[in-house]
Amino acid sequence: MTRSSRMASWCQIVLGAVAGAALVSAATWAAGESKPAAVNPIGERFWPSEFGADDQRGATNRITPSKVVSAARLVKTGQVFQLGRVYEHGMPIPGKRHFSLTIPGLPTGLPSGSNQMVSNDELVSGEIGQVGTQFDGLGHVGVRMNGEDYFYNGNKLSEFGDPYGLKKLGVENVGVFFTRGLLLDVCALRGNDRLPAGYVISPDELESCLAKSNLEIQEGDVVLIRTGHGKLWMKDNEMYGAGEPGIGLAAAKFLTDRKVSMIGADTWAIEAVPHERDDLSYPVHQWDLTKNGVYHIENLDLEQLAADGVHEFCFVFSPLRLKGATGSPGNPIAIR
Repeated sequence: MTRSSRMASWCQIVLGAVAGAALVSAATWAAGESKPAAVNPIGERFWPSEFGADDQRGATNRITPSKVVSAARLVKTGQVFQLGRVYEHGMPIPGKRHFSLTIPGLPTGLPSGSNQMVSNDELVSGEIGQVGTQFDGLGHVGVRMNGEDYFYNGNKLSEFGDPYGLKKLGVENVGVFFTRGLLLDVCALRGNDRLPAGYVISPDELESCLAKSNLEIQEGDVVLIRTGHGKLWMKDNEMYGAGEPGIGLAAAKFLTDRKVSMIGADTWAIEAVPHERDDLSYPVHQWDLTKNGVYHIENLDLEQLAADGVHEFCFVFSPLRLKGATGSPGNPIAIR
């Protein structure tokens, strides 16, 4: 054997060993066993988006005019359910975020005109898009790879980040959610008053909820998941914020494979906390927002929908057009 042929054989052996190790590692990861923390669960290359390399809207592209018309047909009784929480002092707020509403001076508008008109105005401060009922935009969560922070559609934060508002992926690009909504009541499925913190909702449970209601997920739908955790809101804020039940990566993939436009829940992060793996940090956020452009809406009040047995409805939500913002407050509604 010549020196060059021996070198070629040696290279083939090394490459084969590397490939085999990669296959074993991938199989181990798929089986749910531990893997080094450096592994990126959303992949090294998750762009361009299916909606084009310049897209900033993500999954709202799936809410087509025909989708809107079919959603409107779901309105039969005209009953409206407000799914948003009241924004108020003392509501659960994570970390060092804050919310404050004051009326500086009463009245703030002094008497004017012969009719002596007076008025009041409020001053609101806080991470307005990331407190209370909150909508996560595509500029909210990304992933650091090789020293760069990447967001939806491969956008580098170094190129679009700005302390006065993002130059790309701001919520002003999202548009309006007027679409079919589904309630998947996992809490009722399990016969629980409230699922415990850290409980990981499986794809099988989501499928069981759908089967129980004789429903199927359609492209562009908004899927809302009830865990019962929302019963703690303003009742036991400490427990509410300490952890939560929610979906894991398998259930997130189940939903994104069905091309939903948004996922919501009666929790503050949609996903199970503590996570399935303690070396990962909010991987469902990365899977949904960063990789797939599927939005989150958090801290919903789903109790009345569940009490009335409403599992399919017209869903309406319009994020505030805050230029360059990472999220939006709001009061999404369900109409049946």
